[in-house]
Amino acid sequence: MATEPTAAPPRGRRRPPRDDPGPASPSESGAGPGAAPGARPAVARLPLLAGAAVALVAGLYGGLALLVEAAPAPAAFTERHGPLMALGFLGTLICLERAVALRSRWGYAAPALSALGAVALAAGAEPVGRLALTAGGGWLVGVYVALLGRRMSRETVVQLGGALAWYAGGLLWLGGRPVPELVVWFAAFHVLTIAGERLELAHVAFLRRGAASGLVAAAGVLGAGAVCSIWAPEAGARIAGAAMVAVAAWLAWHDVARRTVRGRGLSRYAAVCLLAGYGWLATAGILWTASGLTAGPYLYDAALHALFLGFVMSMVFGHAPVILPAVLRIRLPYRPVLYAPLAVLHTAVAVRVAGDLAGAGAVRTAGGLLAEAALLAFAGCAIATARSRTGAAGGIPPR
Repeated sequence: MATEPTAAPPRGRRRPPRDDPGPASPSESGAGPGAAPGARPAVARLPLLAGAAVALVAGLYGGLALLVEAAPAPAAFTERHGPLMALGFLGTLICLERAVALRSRWGYAAPALSALGAVALAAGAEPVGRLALTAGGGWLVGVYVALLGRRMSRETVVQLGGALAWYAGGLLWLGGRPVPELVVWFAAFHVLTIAGERLELAHVAFLRRGAASGLVAAAGVLGAGAVCSIWAPEAGARIAGAAMVAVAAWLAWHDVARRTVRGRGLSRYAAVCLLAGYGWLATAGILWTASGLTAGPYLYDAALHALFLGFVMSMVFGHAPVILPAVLRIRLPYRPVLYAPLAVLHTAVAVRVAGDLAGAGAVRTAGGLLAEAALLAFAGCAIATARSRTGAAGGIPPR
C-alpha cells in the first residue's frame, strides 16, 4: 500500500521529515489526501475496484456463513473466504495502487488479473480464479522490478519480497496445495508490503544509519519461514511468527507515526491506525510462534484474525484517506467519525481473539460479527465523506 518513493535528495542534503504518516505525497501519485478540485475522477479504474468489491462482499458473506450456520452462502464464499479477502480484495487494491505509482499502462494488468481472479473465485470457477490471481501476483513482481529499475532501494526490495511471496504461494496453490498450507505465504505478502512502505517513511523521517538493517533481516526471516513451511508447515509458521514480532517491534520503535500521533486531523488518525495495528501484528506473531498454526481451530482462528483483521485492516483504515484520492482522483476528506469504525474494528478483534483463547464459540462469533459491521461502517463513512464537497479543517495533514 505504498506509492513510488520520491527521488533521492541531492548528496549533502536531507529532505525535511513529513508529518503525514500515509504512503504518498501529491507529487508521488498524482493526487494527495484531497484530490485537486478540478481533477477528473479516474472512471476507467472503477471496474478494477469493482472486482475488489466483489471479493470483499463475497468474503464477508462467506465469513458470516462460517460464523452463523443459519446464514447460507455459496460454497465458494465459505471455502475460499481467505483468498477472496487476502488476494481478491486486498491484493487487487495493492496492485492498483502500485500500477498508479508506476505510471505505465502495462502495470494495470496486475490489478486486472487479480480482479478477474476474484470474480472467478467468487463465481465458483476456482481453476480460473487460481490462475488469474497467481498471474496477478506474478505481474506485480514485474511492476516492482520496473520500480527498482528507476531507483534501487531497500524498501522496494522488501515489497518485492512480498509480491514474490504472493506469486510463490499462488504457484503452490496451482500445484494442488490446500489453502491452509499457504497462509504463511499470504501473510508474508501483506506484512512485507506494509513493512517496506513504512520503511520508506522512516527514511524520510531521518532514520539513523544502519537501523534499516534490522527490518530487512526480519523480512528475510519471514521469507525463510514461508519457504520452510513447504516442507515443515508448523516450523515455518513458528519462524514466520517470530519474524512478525521482530517486524512489529521495529515498526513500533522507528515509524514516524510515533511522532505524528501527537499531531491532529488525518496525521493523528492514521498514526493511531498504524500503532494499534503494530500491536496486533505482535500479538499475531506470538500466537503463530506459540501454536505453529497447529494447536486447534480456536488458536488458528485467533492467530489468523489478529493478523489479517487487527493488523492488515487497521492499515487499510489508516491509508484509505490517502490511497483512494491517489487512485481515483476523488476527494476523501478526513472526518473525526472515522474513529468510530476503527474503534469497533479493534474491539471486535479483541473480542474474537478472547473468545478463541477461552474456547467460547459464542464470544468468537460476536467478535466476528462486530468486525464485519466495522468494515461495512468504514465503507459507509468513506462513501459519505467522498461525496462531501469540502474537507474538514485539518483534513490535509501539515507538511
